[in-house]
Amino acid sequence: MTGFELVVRSRRTVTPEGERAVAVAVRGEKIAGLHDYDALLDTAEDIDLRDLALLPGLVDTHVHVNEPGRTHWEGFDSATRAAAAGGVTTILDMPLNSLPPTVTVAAFEEKLRAAGGQCHVDVGFWGGAVPGNVKDLAPLRARGVHGFKCFMSPSGVEEFPPLAPAELRRALKEIAGFGGVMVVHAEDPALLGEPGGPTYREFLESRPGASERSAVRQVVELAGETGARVHILHVSSADCLDVLEAARADGVAVTAETCPHYLTLTAEQVPEGETAYKCCPPIRSEDNRDLLWDGLGRGVLSCVVSDHSPSTAELKVPDFAAAWGGIASLQLGLAAIWTEAVGRGYGLPDVVRWMSANPASIAEISGKGAIKPGNDADLVAFDPYVDNFVDASLLHHKNPVTPYHGRTLRGAVLTTWLRGRPVDGVPHGRFLLGEQ
Repeated sequence: MTGFELVVRSRRTVTPEGERAVAVAVRGEKIAGLHDYDALLDTAEDIDLRDLALLPGLVDTHVHVNEPGRTHWEGFDSATRAAAAGGVTTILDMPLNSLPPTVTVAAFEEKLRAAGGQCHVDVGFWGGAVPGNVKDLAPLRARGVHGFKCFMSPSGVEEFPPLAPAELRRALKEIAGFGGVMVVHAEDPALLGEPGGPTYREFLESRPGASERSAVRQVVELAGETGARVHILHVSSADCLDVLEAARADGVAVTAETCPHYLTLTAEQVPEGETAYKCCPPIRSEDNRDLLWDGLGRGVLSCVVSDHSPSTAELKVPDFAAAWGGIASLQLGLAAIWTEAVGRGYGLPDVVRWMSANPASIAEISGKGAIKPGNDADLVAFDPYVDNFVDASLLHHKNPVTPYHGRTLRGAVLTTWLRGRPVDGVPHGRFLLGEQ
């Protein structure tokens, strides 16, 4: 068989070797080959993007879908439509804030039933590590979760309590035994306080960078002791960077991520009462943001993922002490990061490394994250030049609440292909189950 079902050409195709003028040929849901841009190819459909960019589908390993149980916050249909519209072709769902949380095989089966037939992109799942469920970790791994999420401080929902240090050690030993990974919300509860009032300044002061640094130190020590692989979630404080860099130099199996809101927004920009900006850990200063970019550029931070954690507008009351903490940005991450990255001298290959290749590698998702033969034909046509005005009411997110509302970003997704087929409103995403 010589013909292809689809060929997509672009003079700015982002491959593992960098930007190239390439014709990407697709057969049987896979990338069958990379050819010269102007090669004559036998294909059912031939699309020429010319100077528009062709990227691999992004891989967002930090998404709170919230279904079942809190589907009025978000759900698999709305979340995966938003993902595709933002160039994301693979998401990993967090074990909270769904009800029940994904902390047993039975709860995981319930989530799979809820998600069935709704997914517009491919979906994998994290399991949860909570007090008392060490015995459930290996069965969850065997059923197909990609790893385990835990909190060191209160999660914000009663059904997903944090692990005390001794419990974290036991869970890490268990996970090390079967070669899994623990992804950690790292804030030291001993260094957290209650906000002294409703303002953003008071909220920020209640969650200092020292809390993140202390928690990351503890995780690194326990990872070194147990031999477990760990990944630090949503690093917001540059105070953590030297700890992470030293740990990796010492051979500790630790990686770390940050998020678009920490790289594009600053505490100085947060309007009082605009609790769409509230998240934990919090958005910090402009100087801190610059240091996070430096850490990302040097590889201390490996990837950029959304931590999409939406809620209803009613929970975002204009009081930073009382409002729900979570940023909704799944559809906007690529444009937000590109807007900031291009002004700092980075290119699309950097963005693809941070938002596609590295997340896929950390979560051990095969066949994703790069335009290369044999991988799934997850492709994104991206206009890197166009202005993109954000109207929250027009996003696919279930609730029109995002701190990017009213901002003009740079770049827009034109078409997203999942395994060679355009995402067109008919769900054809699959479950990505880990080692079984």
